[in-house]
Formats: sequence, C-alpha cells, structure tokens
Amino acid sequence: MTLQNTKTLKKQVAPYEKSTTKESIWQIINTVGPFVILWYMAYISLSVSYWLALVPIVIAAGFLTRIFIIFHDCTHHSFFKSRKANRIVGTAMGVLTIFPFDQWGHEHSVHHATSGNLDKRGTGDIWTLTVEEYLAAPLKLRFAYRFYRNPLVMFGIGPIWVFMIKNRFNRKGAKKKERMNTYLTNVLIVAAIALLCWAIGWQSFLMVQGSIFMLSGSIGIWLFYVQHTFEDSYFVEDKEWEYVKAAVEGSSFYKLPKVMQFLTGNIGFHHVHHLSPRVPNYKLEEAHKNTPPLQNVPTITLATSLKSLRFRLYDEKKQDFVTFKAVKALAKKNSISVQAKPEH
Repeated sequence: MTLQNTKTLKKQVAPYEKSTTKESIWQIINTVGPFVILWYMAYISLSVSYWLALVPIVIAAGFLTRIFIIFHDCTHHSFFKSRKANRIVGTAMGVLTIFPFDQWGHEHSVHHATSGNLDKRGTGDIWTLTVEEYLAAPLKLRFAYRFYRNPLVMFGIGPIWVFMIKNRFNRKGAKKKERMNTYLTNVLIVAAIALLCWAIGWQSFLMVQGSIFMLSGSIGIWLFYVQHTFEDSYFVEDKEWEYVKAAVEGSSFYKLPKVMQFLTGNIGFHHVHHLSPRVPNYKLEEAHKNTPPLQNVPTITLATSLKSLRFRLYDEKKQDFVTFKAVKALAKKNSISVQAKPEH
C-alpha cells in the first residue's frame, strides 16, 4: 500500500458512513424475526427428535451471529444516526447475545485503536505471542499459551468463558455508566432465562438455547480469530504502527458464500470495517466494491482460512505466523534466549 493510498482511503470511504434508518429497521426485522421463528421450530421439533431440532438450531445459530453484528454496529454508533437509538437497540441485542453494551463497546474500541500493534496487545484481541516471546517465556506460560491456542479450547471452551463468565463482570476501572449497563444486561438475561424455563422447562431451554449458543459462540470467535490471523498479517511495534495500514493490511477480506455473508452481516469485509467503523454493516460490501485500493487487500476464502488453525506464533523477522512445530525446530537449532515484551 502506497503512502498516497493511506492518505486518501478514509476520504473515499467516508460517503458510506451514514446509516439509513429504513435499512437498519428492516435488518432488525429480517434478523430477529427469523431467529425467534427458528427458535420456536427447534423447541417444537424436540417432541419428535433432538436430531430433527438440530436443523432449525443450526440456522438459528447463524441468525444469532447476525444479531451480534447488529449489536456490534450499535456499539460503534453506526447502526442508527441517533446515539440513544444505538444504545437502546444495542443493549437489547446484547441481551440476546449475552454481551453488555458498554463493556464490550469499550474493549472493542481499544481493539480498533491497537490492532496489529505489538506493544499494545491484551485488550479485546486474541492472545498472540511472538516467536521470541514464546521462546523466552517460562514453561508455565508456554503451557498456558498452548492450551489457549488449542482449537478445541479456543472454539469450544472459549464461548463459555467469554460470553457466560467474563461478560458478567465489570472490568477494573469501569465507570458507573458502564457498570450499571452490565448489571442491567445481567438482570434482563436472568429474567429472560427464568421466563423461558418456566414456560417450556429448563431441559428444553438448555437443549435449544444451549446448542444455539455454543454454535454461534464458536462461529463468532472463529470470525474474530481468522480476520486477524492469516498469512502476511500486519503486526509491528508502536513506533512503526499506522492506523490505516493496520486496518487494511492487518484485517482480512473474508470472501464467503452469499448465504454465509448474509448470516455474518458482511463482517467478512473486515478491512473496510477497521478502516471506518462508522460504516454500517449493510454498506460494507458497497464501500469495498467502489473503492479500488480496498480490492487489493489480503483475501481469504472458506477453504484457505482453515490454514490459520495452524498459526500459533508471530515471527517478527519473517512477518508471518508460524506453527509450534516450526518454532520448536528453530529453538533446537539456534538456542534462542531473549526477553519477552510485556502485554498491556
């Protein structure tokens, strides 16, 4: 990417930053409506077989992912022109996705401001160590990192830890407004669960909502993971870090089939989103297509994205992700010993 491109890109994308109330309302209808219908279909199907219920459950998980994208846009205040409308709708979508609006909004803003910055990791991102940091780390930290990076842990235990546990507690130093929003979200979630358990029984609730939650949670973490963990991704030290380069070169264009693109709310155009978070999800594709420089960004497909499961550590020298196996061989060959950079 040339210097001229980085200077003009944000101006080129600016026209797409305005939300359209009609489109936003329609997206709520065509997302929440089908989710509720599919949820009910899954519950009714339980009387026949759980395997039959899995059909609407899987589709509902896709729509819950799309609901999260609405929530996500609201935290960026890009879904509606009104900040109040974004807050109300975002809090409501946060109850459905069990995410507190203000808490996640804060963490995600930090993520946007530090993505790809090796000196400012640790908030709102995937835990990533460089090769040198890993080799210098004590055995206990290496074990924890390998455990965290195991796909079964990241995409299996990850949703339970992040959504069910971590999201229920306020971060240290959170302001009163943020704390109260977390409490409100928790109360509404408990009330919704209690009402549904009373209406259909806790077993049916767990079979339907538990399955939808695990599927959509795994999808959500996968999307977040793969959009910043790919070959030739952008990771540099703070003195070299540039916002536009981090957005365009450090965020992938995840080219998905149209159905999956719909269910994931166009979040595959992640490079556009990171460049300008104020672009609502339903305008991301348009911004991508009408901005030529954005079409020459790191592109991954459903098939090629699976390679990222092997990526464990970032090699600053090669500026690429490597496997644990490759690092083990390197360590034996060179006996590297360096100090690790602290995460913030």
